[in-house]
Amino acid sequence: MRGGAIELRGLTKAYGPVMAVRGIDISIQPGEFFSLLGPSGCGKTSTLRMIAGFEEATGGTVLLDGQDVTHVPPNDRPVNTVFQNYALFPFMSVADNVAFGLKYVDVTKDDARRMVGEALERVRMSEYGKRKPAQLSGGQQQRVALARALVLGPKVLLLDEPLGALDAKLRKTLQVELKSLQESVGITFVYVTHDQEEALTMSDRIAVMAQGQVEQIGSPTEVYERPATAYVADFLGSANVLHVEVVGPAGEQRTSVRFGNVRVDAEGTGTPGEHGTLVIRPERVRLVPTGTGETDVATIERTVYLGAMSDVVVTLSSGESLSARIASEDAGGFHRGDPVGVLLRPEAMRLVPRGALPDHPQE
Repeated sequence: MRGGAIELRGLTKAYGPVMAVRGIDISIQPGEFFSLLGPSGCGKTSTLRMIAGFEEATGGTVLLDGQDVTHVPPNDRPVNTVFQNYALFPFMSVADNVAFGLKYVDVTKDDARRMVGEALERVRMSEYGKRKPAQLSGGQQQRVALARALVLGPKVLLLDEPLGALDAKLRKTLQVELKSLQESVGITFVYVTHDQEEALTMSDRIAVMAQGQVEQIGSPTEVYERPATAYVADFLGSANVLHVEVVGPAGEQRTSVRFGNVRVDAEGTGTPGEHGTLVIRPERVRLVPTGTGETDVATIERTVYLGAMSDVVVTLSSGESLSARIASEDAGGFHRGDPVGVLLRPEAMRLVPRGALPDHPQE
């Protein structure tokens, strides 16, 4: 099986007066694991369904390997879909579920049997071929759904939050398995999720979506470390978000900004006098003894235990609140009301355009 290239050009989708997708442009490379990430209502599932052909695009174009399939029926597209509820037939065995789609293609019984066996072996479910879906765990049902989708040899596999119904520990295990599976079969995976950890763990690239538009496309490292907007910064991982005034340039691709009486240099560019948003990941904030070259002297407000890590929340001299993420074994020395130095290095901060922050999903 070989991956298929996907090109979305000016793609829109309207449900009556509501614009679910607002003219997005996305290029997905053959064999890429590409995720559409965003909260509920951002347009990611509508986009996936237009790629599949389940929804008719209101405007724009869907290209698969350079061919316009915008108005091609779903059954004539070289794609297959795995849904969150798996949609397995309860009265059929695992093997018969996987073989179902082969009834509509020209293959012999022997070839069909071989293809089903290979698909089940690929997802490590060979020994469960005679069982019914009700006799399987949620994770096993998900593997069967994957085998059924892959048995026809699609160029593109679309996955609509397929891990959403599973418990947290199993989701983590299957994230690794899904990525490994995608690399072994070599086809294009387009994955829809509202879970940032899933997207960061598995994706080659991520499109962060909001209100029917693409905020940023990039590798997990790019969108996390170098967010293009305040929305992306706040949605993807924990972030300290400070509203600042731009003072002026501070060297190549760096800008001097001010909040309260604190002035720092950060990555990114801006126009002097304008307002922007300074993004600082909690793990990039350093707490040091006062008088050792700190950027500002803050007051410790509280410590939030997160397991292996803890967030130490401090109040800066400007009144802004900031979180620093440190190992929990080191958090015991910080006490409420104590002064502490805060070290903010330029490479740890990024200036982005000031804008609205996302409503986080409730799922």
